[in-house]
Amino acid sequence: MKIGVIGSGNIGGNLGKHWAKAGHEVLFSSRHPEQLNTLVKEAGGKAKAVSLDEAWEANADVYLLAVPFKAIDKLSELYAGEYGNKVIIDATNPYPERDGEMAQEVRDSNRNASEYTAMKFGTAKTAKAFNTIYAEHLKDRAFRDTDKLAIPFAAQDEESKQLTQQLIEDIGFEAVYIGGLENTHIMDPDQKIYGKSTNREHLEAMIKK
Repeated sequence: MKIGVIGSGNIGGNLGKHWAKAGHEVLFSSRHPEQLNTLVKEAGGKAKAVSLDEAWEANADVYLLAVPFKAIDKLSELYAGEYGNKVIIDATNPYPERDGEMAQEVRDSNRNASEYTAMKFGTAKTAKAFNTIYAEHLKDRAFRDTDKLAIPFAAQDEESKQLTQQLIEDIGFEAVYIGGLENTHIMDPDQKIYGKSTNREHLEAMIKK
């Protein structure tokens, strides 16, 4: 599978390395791709560094959004012609202290953060995953055979659901489906399952409470 990683920081960088190890073709992207050489070397496999333009033009099977939440508006407008019918996995979180007023407005609204992303990337198929786990756990606890961490996810349609589940399981985590994007409020910052690293049984119990 060809995966475009939009935002190659802690979350995007670690996920991209794991997916490369699992055999996927990973396009790490940045406004300064020359700064990603070390990341690409660490990833090995079929990983390479590209510009944002090149990533969106690469016709990837799936795109991971791992950018600051405030970048969503601009990215969705700038690359509107590139992501139609593509699966986008949204790993972003609205933090007003970092992202400013627009993040606060989203958190105060009736929408979940993932619904805002799906609205902006309106022609894509949006899933939500990897926004609730600590970056260090994402880095250190992949590819386990026992005591696996569970990753909650939600999806807009069957294709985004199946693809996101596969990409979670390909790197040694348990995938826990919580439903459509309308159910993702519990994944947002300061909510029920945000920042919780645990196994499937405990995560499912938390979701049901």
